[in-house]
Amino acid sequence: MSEDFQDAMYREINYDKSKNKSSIIPSEEANIIGSAKISVEEDSHEGVKIILKKDEEENIKEIKFVCSCGETKSVILDYNEE
Repeated sequence: MSEDFQDAMYREINYDKSKNKSSIIPSEEANIIGSAKISVEEDSHEGVKIILKKDEEENIKEIKFVCSCGETKSVILDYNEE
């Protein structure tokens, strides 16, 4: 019962898209680069969904706005100091 309220963590992978010509990614070409927590929130303005992608420390990595018409806009946040 307690696992019903836990947030799901998803593994993020990175691969070279130029080598891959199909929708299947061979395991030797995929690298796990971290994990993310994804939550969806409904906005009452014009049917916009807000998708938040967070890391293990609850830092928001990406904010995606999805309109009911199908258009999407993303904001990617980078916390690296360089």
